[in-house]
Amino acid sequence: MTRTILFIFGTRPEAIKLSPLILRLRRFPESYSVQVCVTAQHRGMLDQVLEVFGIQPDYDLDIMQPEQTLLQSASRILSALEPVFSTVQADLVVVQGDTTTTFCGALAAFYSGVPVAHVEAGLRTGDLGQPFPEELNRVLTSRLATLHFAATQRAADNLAKEGITRHVWVTGNTGIDAVLSVREAAMPPFPLDHLNFPGKRMILVTAHRRESFGEGFERICQALSVIADRPDVHLLYPVHPNPNVQGPVHRYLRPHPNITLVEPLDYVGFVNAMRRAYIILTDSGGIQEEGPSLGKPILVLREKTERPEAVEAGTVKLVASDTARIVAETALLLDDPEEYRRMSRIHNPYGDGHASERIEAALREFFLKDNPH
Repeated sequence: MTRTILFIFGTRPEAIKLSPLILRLRRFPESYSVQVCVTAQHRGMLDQVLEVFGIQPDYDLDIMQPEQTLLQSASRILSALEPVFSTVQADLVVVQGDTTTTFCGALAAFYSGVPVAHVEAGLRTGDLGQPFPEELNRVLTSRLATLHFAATQRAADNLAKEGITRHVWVTGNTGIDAVLSVREAAMPPFPLDHLNFPGKRMILVTAHRRESFGEGFERICQALSVIADRPDVHLLYPVHPNPNVQGPVHRYLRPHPNITLVEPLDYVGFVNAMRRAYIILTDSGGIQEEGPSLGKPILVLREKTERPEAVEAGTVKLVASDTARIVAETALLLDDPEEYRRMSRIHNPYGDGHASERIEAALREFFLKDNPH
């Protein structure tokens, strides 16, 4: 029997982590009819990933508007999803992670009486304000979901603490499937090769988290400016289009000769940039997962992380938005070869590149045992 699986996502990270699973399920057309609905919560950045993986959405809601608020985006997503559910007679809805699209997709499915599968379930900081609004989104999505695909045992344990023990599978993270597939593919020329940083170690920076806006972001930019004063480094910073990021970044960093600000890179270009980087400074959850697979030390510009496994493994370190700490920890990695070797050893607690296979097997088990007809 063929089951109709409706994927709902809207941002670049969701697309990266769901694309391997979509491609996996499409290998079994006799078992799954895969439908893809994108909200385009992040328009351009989403489209880049879809092109890399060769995925054409069946439904494109195109809800993004300039400077839209969380209330506006949530209400637009829910309204736009209603006709999709009227058209697609889905047997299962798949959402990923913790975005506004994730929660709204799960809520729309719940209202429509369709079970929800949550990929990357069980991440928790224990603080609804960090990260905001992602922590709330994933907590609420867990309450709406029927199937829970946890990347690690710790994530599964978090669900168990909340009383969620049925239909929970530890699968690894599909983001590792994606980054390894791109790493092993033939790499195109690095889009910034013409810049060249001869004799310098490249530090790759990404920072865009909402909870850092304001003073926190100012402190991060001040730290980056101090780090860039070193003659032996060059910072490459693909800058998120959000005005709360653009303002302080350009104010503090644009004049510096050892800092290159660029528009967001496409996914393949960004993986290539990670491969070339000596150190990565980031507040991204996905990069905390991907970097260790590439043997890169990660300094996380956040006070808390829902991904503590890599911190415990020693490949990731939290430095918050503390200017002095960011500068000091970066200098330690640059000046202490032993510390650099310790953090750059390839050890990834989040997966081995086979998470999509495990999720497909779990879906097959679920439909066979719990929904045989």
